[in-house]
Amino acid sequence: MPAPSFRLPHFPIRPNRRSFLRFGGVTLAAAACELFGQRATVLASPSRNATADSVVFLWLPGGVTHHESFDPKPEAPEEIRGDIKAIETNVAGVRFAEVMPHLARHMDKLALVRSFAAGTDDHFKGQAYALSGHNSLPDGILSQPNFGCFVNQQLGARGNLPGYIAVPGSTRPGPPNTDLFVPAWLGQRYSPFCTGGEPRKPDFEVQDLAAPSGVSSERFSRRRTLRRRVEARLGLVEAAAQADDVEQLYGRAVELLTSPKIRSAFDVHREPQKSRDKYGMSKLGQRCLLARRLIDADARFVMVDYGYDWGEYDNLWDNHCAPGQNQPPIFKMAKVPHHLPAVDQAFAALLEDLAASGRLERTLVVYLTEFGRTPKVNPNGGRDHWGHAGSIFYAGGGVRGGQVIGATDKEGAYCTTPTHSPADAVATVYRAVGIDPRVMVTERDGRPMPILPEGEPIPVF
Repeated sequence: MPAPSFRLPHFPIRPNRRSFLRFGGVTLAAAACELFGQRATVLASPSRNATADSVVFLWLPGGVTHHESFDPKPEAPEEIRGDIKAIETNVAGVRFAEVMPHLARHMDKLALVRSFAAGTDDHFKGQAYALSGHNSLPDGILSQPNFGCFVNQQLGARGNLPGYIAVPGSTRPGPPNTDLFVPAWLGQRYSPFCTGGEPRKPDFEVQDLAAPSGVSSERFSRRRTLRRRVEARLGLVEAAAQADDVEQLYGRAVELLTSPKIRSAFDVHREPQKSRDKYGMSKLGQRCLLARRLIDADARFVMVDYGYDWGEYDNLWDNHCAPGQNQPPIFKMAKVPHHLPAVDQAFAALLEDLAASGRLERTLVVYLTEFGRTPKVNPNGGRDHWGHAGSIFYAGGGVRGGQVIGATDKEGAYCTTPTHSPADAVATVYRAVGIDPRVMVTERDGRPMPILPEGEPIPVF
């Protein structure tokens, strides 16, 4: 992918005397806590029309093929449909590709949107548009906050957890490798808390949640006492409001480090092996399992981030099959166990567990990718970027399951019904959690900015 022409923004950190008080991991955690947004001023309460209290955002950047997943075209010529068959779902007349048998049994829970159209074939622009709902020019790709940041800022956190959690929050498209999980002008306190690491590995541990190596609980307690004494002295000469703000941030950091309940929510290894096998021991499977644990602990917004797999197959979803990508042709790639079969198994297990616990009713599950892929297979056997059509879905959180919204032509190339943009996709999330997207939020320079200047909810409710 060609290097973008935009310039990365700089978010200055204003140092003060407190920033020099580094008592091991406590101060690091306090800094991380500021990024969590736990001290956010809640500017709006969810409206009475809210149908969801929490959101699970299933983010698959790279451009997932819709032909081999949710919008197969069995009547198309073989060079378009390949040898992957279409199978029936549990909703009459709705068919998925054969690599999606688990989700096919949960179609009655889904509102499938087959008329999603990003309007761009560019990864950076498409991903930034999907993550924010703002159709920014190339030089403004990082200028708008993720919609998870706004959910955190407007509604606040739940369950004593960070208000926006990204599992693991490590996708960096490029070159150059670029972090698109940004709060932009909303401020760093609304950044996502990225767990980092790999939940499927035995040594997985959430970054910034562990006490410093070699620091006993007794020593940790002494550090807290020492810090209180220093803070008491500084508090005599600093504004009370500022001191209180820092003190609450510090207290929140200590709670994250010491609360067994919070640490347990992030500990995917507490799950029995039967449960882990249900989701699959793939990267995606264990990330979805961790997301379910966090929702069970009342997390507000959890993003399962899964794209750009720099392992056996370069860039898991960007299936051009170009030289150097080390990919088989798309019809074989779609059958690779950690490709669409992993999506199928993990997402179905997540829906099933949320439904069984009763949480699906008030949890919106959103599956989103930046665009679909070309109906015509290229000479290398892959599909290229296609911003004219693609598939996404919603479930739970007041969504009326068992429906298909929109349609594409017989080759899956163009929508034959009105299209739905990334702005519409984001507006749908705001509608579910009860946020008015036209609410004006003051930017750091004092300008009022709408949460979402365009876009209308997709009729999934």
